Parts: sequence; C-alpha cells; structure tokens
Amino acid sequence: MDDRAMEEAPVGRVLCVSTSLDTRGGIASYVRTIRGTPLWTRWQTHHVVTHRDGSRARKIGTFASAVPRYLRTLAGVRPDLVHLHMSSAGSFFRKAALFWIARAFRVPVLVHIHSGRFDRFHDRLPAPLRWAVRSMLTQAAVVVTLGEGWAARISRIAPRARVEILPNAVVVPEPAPPPADGPLSVVFLGAICEAKGAFSLLEAWAKLAAEWDGRIPVRLTLAGDRGVDDARRTIADLGIEGSAEVLDWLPASEVAALLASADVFVLPSRSEGQPMSVLEAMAHGLCVVASGVGGIPELVEDGRSGLLVPPDDVGSLGNALRRVVGDRDLRERLGGAARRRVLSEFDVDVIWRRLDALYLEVIER
Repeated sequence: MDDRAMEEAPVGRVLCVSTSLDTRGGIASYVRTIRGTPLWTRWQTHHVVTHRDGSRARKIGTFASAVPRYLRTLAGVRPDLVHLHMSSAGSFFRKAALFWIARAFRVPVLVHIHSGRFDRFHDRLPAPLRWAVRSMLTQAAVVVTLGEGWAARISRIAPRARVEILPNAVVVPEPAPPPADGPLSVVFLGAICEAKGAFSLLEAWAKLAAEWDGRIPVRLTLAGDRGVDDARRTIADLGIEGSAEVLDWLPASEVAALLASADVFVLPSRSEGQPMSVLEAMAHGLCVVASGVGGIPELVEDGRSGLLVPPDDVGSLGNALRRVVGDRDLRERLGGAARRRVLSEFDVDVIWRRLDALYLEVIER
C-alpha cells in the first residue's frame, strides 16, 4: 500500500493518552513527532491529555477534566485500542486508573513506558502495589519499551507480559552547513540538576577552561529548566562566565537552531530511558559525549558514534570533552556515524511504520 492510500484510508481508531504536547520532556517530544506522521490520521487518532506543566492545582485539574473526556471517547468512539504513554510515579498511577477503565470497556491497551527509572520505582513500592504493577503489565495487550535493556527489566517485573521494543523516533533534518567561524559550541539540553549531571559537567568544564586558558575558543551552553539560577551561580563561583552560559528552557524551534549551530552535545546523566535530546543531537550530526546509562548505549556506540563515560566521573567526562574539542576529525567522524545510525534505525519514517504494524497486530489478535 502506498503512502497516499495509507493516509486516505483509516484502518482503525486509536485513543492516545499522554501529557500535553506543550509539556517539557521526552514523552511530549515523542508524541509531537509521531503526530506529524501519517499514522495519526491513518488510525483516526483521538488524543486525551492527562498532565500539564504548572502548579499542583493545574495538574490535578488537567487529570480531573481528562477522565470524563476519556470515558466519553471510549463510549462514543469505541476505539480499537488505547495507547497509554507513561513514565513512573504519578504518571504511572494516573495511567493505571485509565488502563483498568479501558479494560472494563474490553478495549486492548498498549502500555508505552518511557521512564528511565521504572524498575527502581517498582522495586520501592510496597508488595500490594508491586502486584498491581505486575498485573497491569501482564494484562496489557503489549508493553512497549525503548530498548533491549528496558525490555529485560520489564520482563523481570512481569515475566508473563508481552514486551516489544520500539525506540524513540526523531525527524532527521537536512544536513546543516558547517558552523560559522567562531568558538566551538558544546551544548547540554535538559533539566539542569545533579540527576542529569549538569553540575558535574560545570565542574569538569571549569578544569578544562583553566587548562586551556583561552587558547582554545570554545563555549558551553546549558539550556533547560529547574536549576537555571543555581547553575548560573555555580558558573560565577567557578569563574567561567567567559566560556559557559545557561539559557532557560527553549521551544523546539530554538532547540533545533541551537543544535544546528553546535559541534558537540553532552549529557552526563545518572539515569536515562532513551533521551530524545541525544537522538536529536545525533540527527543533526553532532558528536555526542554521554554517560553510558539506561538506554544511551543502545543509541551511542562508544568510539563509533560518540563517546560514553561513567556517570558522576568528572575526570572521565573532562577527558572525553578534551578529546573531541581538540580533534576536529574525531568530531566529524563520530557525528557522521551518529547521523547515519539515526537515519537507519530511529528516523520517524521507520518508527511510525513499525508502530503501525504493531497496532495492526494488536487489533487482529
């Protein structure tokens, strides 16, 4: 079937449940990306938002208003399947309530787990709640994880669950022209906190800046939320204002522009699922330096499409950054390999077709 036929002939109805597309984070980025493909219309997708950024009252209000809409869609549209996007903690409990409602309507549910800490979340629950998690995963039509490592972890939690691997998707931009003359640009995107390694990064950067002493024109840019003011104070305390800056959270268009002008992407997190920011950087052909945690090693092949370092290891992080900043050929080789890998395995045109096949398999069972 050609693309035009796929767009014009809906084959079923899907009720997609997720955070708002304006929310910061990987789930919103993934759903925005998939929404831009033919899958959304091919499956006559109805979207219910259960979470938004903001105050506690706003979050409660969003979920409270989502429940009746969800019920109306189940009763009126009669979807062929429900696709629940979830993380852990509060996200899981919100989606768990909706899961059992869908099962009461006899609608199969695809549970899509994006969290990089789901196993830790599960293991810390009391026994009755661990049983509830296992029961839900077992009764899902399919549980989607982002990589092989997470598939193994979910199978440990719920051995009888049907687990499928479907990586995140990214739109691969046209190759950008070489960055204009000026300082090399090293970019960090995400929540500015210890869990993402932001302050370890600043510590490593301060040592490199002292070592280079202005001989290498290079600038570090952190863009994100949460610890923006703390990071700016840390930069001032370390005396690296001349080579490091912190920006607030950027909209998608400005993120794309920042990546298009960058040379290196860095994400030294303590834990991750499969970070969209790493995929986006790879799609732009950037050399990636990241910690080898969670699903990152399934994206970045150490020494082939980027460099991996241990988390919380300031020395190793500094050594990796020193290598790529000082070696243009290495940056270009790693960045080129990263872009080719994304094109073959993570391009949105590849991933939406795999999700389409999974939908068909679920409703035909």
